[in-house]
Amino acid sequence: MSYVLGVDLGTSAVKVSAVDRNGNIVAQESFDYELSNPKPGYSEQNPEDWVSATTVSIVRLILNDGIKPEEIEGISYSGQMHGLVLLDENKQVLRPAILWNDTRTTKQREEILDVMGDEFIDITRNQPLEGFTLPKILWVKENEPNIFAKAKTFLLPKDYLRYRMTGEIAMEYSDAAGTVLLDVAKKEWSKTVADKFGIPLDMCPPLIESIGFAGNISESYSLFAGLTQDTKVFGGAADNAAGAVGSGILAPNMVMASIGTSGVVLKYDDNADVDYKGKLHFFNHAIPDKFYTMGVTLAAGYSLSWLKKTFGPTDDFTDFVSSAAESKVGANGLVFTPYIVGERTPYADADIRGSFIGIDGTDTRSDFVRAVLEGIIYSFADIMDIFDENGQDFDTVVSIGGGSKSPLWLQIQADIFDKKVVSLENEQGPGMGAAMLAAVGLGWFDTVQDCAAEFVHFGKVYTPNAENVEKYKAMHKIYKQVYPATADISHQLLDYRRKY
Repeated sequence: MSYVLGVDLGTSAVKVSAVDRNGNIVAQESFDYELSNPKPGYSEQNPEDWVSATTVSIVRLILNDGIKPEEIEGISYSGQMHGLVLLDENKQVLRPAILWNDTRTTKQREEILDVMGDEFIDITRNQPLEGFTLPKILWVKENEPNIFAKAKTFLLPKDYLRYRMTGEIAMEYSDAAGTVLLDVAKKEWSKTVADKFGIPLDMCPPLIESIGFAGNISESYSLFAGLTQDTKVFGGAADNAAGAVGSGILAPNMVMASIGTSGVVLKYDDNADVDYKGKLHFFNHAIPDKFYTMGVTLAAGYSLSWLKKTFGPTDDFTDFVSSAAESKVGANGLVFTPYIVGERTPYADADIRGSFIGIDGTDTRSDFVRAVLEGIIYSFADIMDIFDENGQDFDTVVSIGGGSKSPLWLQIQADIFDKKVVSLENEQGPGMGAAMLAAVGLGWFDTVQDCAAEFVHFGKVYTPNAENVEKYKAMHKIYKQVYPATADISHQLLDYRRKY
């Protein structure tokens, strides 16, 4: 037998999947690690924890699941994005990694826009949000100058893990785009951006494709993990790019709607001709010379988890969600905005907070549950409206994550989007995408699309109900008025929370 390993390096755990030539996951192991919050707004991890957790997972695949080392032909990765790992001249880690959800860099974000303005967005195709890597580098430069002076290169989380497994330094394009140091269209580090902020261009690592060969397992890691040095290692991809591959988002007519703690709407783009002026994230795809556009709802699944924890802590989760069927389309006129931890798209506003609008004395808990389900999808529809405004057409939405687990919620998506919505029979998201990149890198398939035809299987199709579509259009029009009408009040209330 022959296998590839897909290593999904997340924020709280790593999951390693062994996949055969037919796309079957034959074994899977995972291992958790700690998140450190040394100060409010700080989010850090020890990169050594990623290496140890991945190694334990691989060893378990070999010892517990019977995967023979010589059967593992290739390995690739999906990784949490934007995290900053600084290395010195000996390639030793200089400080804990600063993660994607760290918010200490507001000053640096503002500095980037003050210095470069629209020129920055023209080059990187993205706004310099707090979560991205460049603001983190500037924070270290300004606040830890002794560490910055020792830094010779930087890597992102999965790229550091790959370095530790191969001994080779590199970064692949889909993750490099999220540093906002990359000229996305030209696929090269931007000397203009680096020079503006005093970052030596040689700090930026060599670039490779997601399916590009990154090296074999090194002798030292072979001894450490029990793998053979014949195992080939490939670039891998940012988690959302890998998730798109694993979900079959490989054509311009398809969009992915992913509901995890946060929510992502992601569209495949054939080329870099479209320019969203920074309103959406625009990154290089895991497929060579292709791109993807992405909008983010910060509290998608988290909004539903909050509602259940607060108002149905002992309820079965499936029953809690299903209770929304007792309400009506439009939740009897109740609207929820899912801004409970701030928002990113289309409102880059860390201080906005969520709301229920239109509460009536006749409302029941099922109305509130349905309002939350619908509000999350209205926020996704806001992102899709930006696609429409830029002439980007699509006809299929692939729903993954929590939104794909409920037939009711899948139908709500179809009705609000007014598009057909499909789920996956074998949803494994980023981990499967990582395995697919290794399979293509090895030559099992000529293209990622060929691999998807074998590995990705779509499930039931949900089609829009015309009557519901019209009702939801009216409700979404009302929903879109809530942010501009309440933002100032919401900001004042948050100030009050912080003060008192």
